[in-house]
Amino acid sequence: MTLQNLKEIGLTEGQIKVYSAILDVGISNLNRIHEKTGIERRGIYDILNKLIERGLVSYTIEKGKKTYQCTHPNKLLEEIKEKQHKLQDLERQIPQIKESYNLSRPDIRAEVYRGNESIKSLLNEVIEFKESFWLGGNSFENYKAVPKSLQIWWEHWMTRRTEKKHLMHDLVSYGTWLRGLEPDKIEKHKKMYYKYCSLPKDLYLPMVIIIFDNKVAQIVWGEQSFAFVLESKKIKESFMKYFNHFWKDPY
Repeated sequence: MTLQNLKEIGLTEGQIKVYSAILDVGISNLNRIHEKTGIERRGIYDILNKLIERGLVSYTIEKGKKTYQCTHPNKLLEEIKEKQHKLQDLERQIPQIKESYNLSRPDIRAEVYRGNESIKSLLNEVIEFKESFWLGGNSFENYKAVPKSLQIWWEHWMTRRTEKKHLMHDLVSYGTWLRGLEPDKIEKHKKMYYKYCSLPKDLYLPMVIIIFDNKVAQIVWGEQSFAFVLESKKIKESFMKYFNHFWKDPY
C-alpha cells in the first residue's frame, strides 16, 4: 500500500516508511522495522518517538523489550479533519488577504517570469479575466522556439480558455496564425471565443505582448521562455491605444 499522501498531514518520508512497515507487519520490534525499512536504528528511534508523540503509534513493554503498533486509523482521520478545518479558516481569510494585498501594492509593479513553468502560471492568470488583448508575436516563431511539451500544454490551455469563455483578441505579426485557427476559419473562431487580426506587413513584433486586467506582459518565447510584466493602469491604457490603433474587428 502506498501512503505517500500522509505527507499532506506533515509526515516525513522516514515517518511514512516506519508507519507503513508497522502497519504491514503488525506488532513490531525494532529489528523488524529495520529489516522492513532499511533505516538505521538511531534514526528509527527518533522517528518512532515523533510518531508516538503524534498518537499514530503506541508501544508495549514486555520483559524489558518494546514492541510497537499503529493506533486506530481514526487518529489519522482526526488529523485530516483538523487540517481541513485549518484550510477552511485560511480560505475564509482570503478576502482580507486580498484587501491587504491591494492596499499595499505600488502604483506601478514589475515582475519577472523566468522559465516555462512560470509562463504557464502567468497564462493561467490571464484566463481568470473576461478577455485579453494580444499584440505581436509570431506563433512561437512558427512553433520552432518552444519545446513540444509547451506546445501540447498550450493546446490544453486554449481548450480551458474556451471553456471559461475567455475572449482572446489576437493582433499578430503579419502572415502568422495559430494552428487550427487560420484567418479564414471564422466560425471556429467564434466557437472558441477567439478574434484574429493582423498587423501591417512592415510592422513586425517578434515578442508577444499580452494586455489583461491592469497588466502588460511582454513574453519572449524560447526553450525556457521569459516574461516581463508591468502592472499599472496608466501603462495598460497606453498599450491599449496602440492595440486599438491597429485592430480592425473582423466580425
